[in-house]
Amino acid sequence: MTIQAILVLTIFVGTIACLIRYQQVPAKVFGAVVLLLYVLDLVSTDQLLASVSNQGLMTLVLLMLCSIALEKTRILRLLAASIIKPSLRSTGLRLFSFTVLSSAALNNTAVVATLLAPIRNNPYHSASRLLLPLSYAAILGGTLTLIGTSTNLIVNSLLLEHTGQSLGFFDFTLIGLIAVVLCGLTMACFSRFLPDHAREENQYQDYFIDAKIQADSTLIGRSVEENGLRHLESLFLAEIVRDGKLISPVAPSEVLLQSDRLIFSGDVTKVMQLNQFSGLQTFADSNGLLGSNLTEVVIRPESMLVGKSLKDAGFRARFDAAVVAIKRDGERVSGKLGEVGLQAGDFLVLAVGSDFKSRSNLSKNFILVSGVEPDTRLSGMAERIAIGGFIIAVGAAALGLISLFKAMVLLLGGLLFFRCLSPGEIVRRFPKEIWLIVASALALSQAMHNAGLVELIAKLVNGNLSGQWAILGLVSIYLLTWIFTELVTNNAAAALMFPLAYGLANALGVNPMSFVMTVAFAASASFVSPYGYQTNLMVYNAGRYNLSDFVKLGLPVAIVYAIVVLTLVPLIFPL
Repeated sequence: MTIQAILVLTIFVGTIACLIRYQQVPAKVFGAVVLLLYVLDLVSTDQLLASVSNQGLMTLVLLMLCSIALEKTRILRLLAASIIKPSLRSTGLRLFSFTVLSSAALNNTAVVATLLAPIRNNPYHSASRLLLPLSYAAILGGTLTLIGTSTNLIVNSLLLEHTGQSLGFFDFTLIGLIAVVLCGLTMACFSRFLPDHAREENQYQDYFIDAKIQADSTLIGRSVEENGLRHLESLFLAEIVRDGKLISPVAPSEVLLQSDRLIFSGDVTKVMQLNQFSGLQTFADSNGLLGSNLTEVVIRPESMLVGKSLKDAGFRARFDAAVVAIKRDGERVSGKLGEVGLQAGDFLVLAVGSDFKSRSNLSKNFILVSGVEPDTRLSGMAERIAIGGFIIAVGAAALGLISLFKAMVLLLGGLLFFRCLSPGEIVRRFPKEIWLIVASALALSQAMHNAGLVELIAKLVNGNLSGQWAILGLVSIYLLTWIFTELVTNNAAAALMFPLAYGLANALGVNPMSFVMTVAFAASASFVSPYGYQTNLMVYNAGRYNLSDFVKLGLPVAIVYAIVVLTLVPLIFPL
């Protein structure tokens, strides 16, 4: 083995280790990898440029940008209005069918975000009975078409780089459809194990609210009962933070002192009633934003906020917003709001300033759930152009009348010309992380070829082996990709496993397409962990789930899904 091969192999193994260790920042890991490959001359300048401008990668980027216009229309919201019915079975079937079909053509995260609020606020059923099936339906729907999920397009980008050929629009459909039906039946059988949490009367219930007693407050020297803090509407005084110590539970006779931090839990929309108490200032009010509209967001796994407190992150200056309240995994957060270490999946209620919507870092750090929209809504002719243009472009590409890349270029140009999208929105929503991950994976794959690792694998495995060895290799690739998906997210798993799968297929002397499709399907198999897929993370907090809830419903679904994929892929794409 040459020095170059040893270096590339070391970088590949190190990439896996870093992705597991630093799950929240896969883009940074891949960015460091591509820089290292280039500095060590393991990839050339031409190869690096080819990786960042790969046609499949650009198709993925263009599709994600064009889908922004669809998110600004009413189409999903109008269709979602007809889903919730008094019958749980009828609601579940409608929700599953609508989500699967929508996710086959639209961004999965947008579909789930649209349905999240209606489900949480529905008057008939507990949200915990519907939200996890919603996420799984979005994942399964994404396996139906080439554009159904970003992982399919990432695999297509890598395939284009290796062979110059693109996957067909409907190459995924037969396997995906059977997986949808069988996994849907599995979900119906095991959904009885889902928790049945009492329906929240308000989506902001059980949030954590922090208020500080100022020096001139009339509350000082009087008890909690005397100050009337035991009789607030939908707010409960849960803790007092005094001189770094926590007082909980709070007795009615507890006398309040200057600089005490009063920690309330409950309905954050009732927070304005705290203004009636002289000298009691909330965390958001100290930033001058409490009178603003409230916006609810979820912290993304890749957010720079993860592991930091609000003060350390400079939240107010960075986002022109102040945190009114925080909620985590359905549990009450303890301590001072500004000093709480933030985690992926935390729900925040923000009071936002006038510059909030124009900040370019919103989509990178948050999933917006409700409240202030990050962009204007489309209506009238602009809305019809966005919907009609998307249908025509995708339909023409699906029928083979035009390449998907060209269709997306023309569609994006039309959306800009008719002002359905603005240049500012494109800059703000440009999928930098996915672009960097895929480009880096392409460069890593090229480095493996340059170093002769693919040929080395061929010699070790012996290209004459087939039959049970090929099946064993296929199963191994599926299991590795699935494990990486649960550990380091779906996009990173697809990008990392493709070079290994393609090289192994060539080493075994079998059809690489069977291994390529296995990676694509396995990278979408995030059913057991709330952190492998964005939609799982979104419903994790909203449904007040525990990890065991994902295992009870997700593990049977994952097993059925694996059996379908490993049975049908070798039949439809023979080894």
